[in-house]
Amino acid sequence: MQISTSILNSNNREESIKKLNFTKTKYIHIDVMDGLFVEDTQFTIDEIKKINSISKKKLDIHLMVENPLAYINKCENLNIKYITFHIEVEKNINEIINKIKEIGYKVGVAIKPDTNINVLTPYLDKIDLILVMSVEPGKGGQQFIENTIDKVKELRKIIDNNKYKVQIEVDGGINNEIIQKIKEANISVVGSYITKSDNYKEQINKLL
Repeated sequence: MQISTSILNSNNREESIKKLNFTKTKYIHIDVMDGLFVEDTQFTIDEIKKINSISKKKLDIHLMVENPLAYINKCENLNIKYITFHIEVEKNINEIINKIKEIGYKVGVAIKPDTNINVLTPYLDKIDLILVMSVEPGKGGQQFIENTIDKVKELRKIIDNNKYKVQIEVDGGINNEIIQKIKEANISVVGSYITKSDNYKEQINKLL
């Protein structure tokens, strides 16, 4: 299991990144919000570039926005592994996938808790990552939604049976106990459990 640490709820994001640079977290998870797709507004392109300049870890960008292309076009030449957008935007899906690939990043597609996983079927041979939201997108610190466990197991079967080269990432309400229930996933996004603690290294090591 790889850990992607969300700094959304960190009291001091720059300090958090400096601490995370010396941990076993694989990625820094950035939740970009436009105030339209979700109510909150978080992480401008300038903030992402600032984070990019001080992070020794690759960035894992999660676009909770109505117009992903407007953000993707400004993300060239950064230390990004994944750019993930939501299938629920329901427009220009293939165009968005192609644009992310064109600028050299891995493509992720996210689904909300109530979205049926079957909507992903047309894209499974084109993408690199599925982000399964285990809370409602837009706010940190929520409780993990238990039916996510079955959703992840079902996705794992589909991916393995069809030999798709797709990683599964789970995001929301994850701690050292919940992570044991989603072992079929490849990456866990963990926020408050790490960033609200006094010892980032210790908390991350408990997850691994």
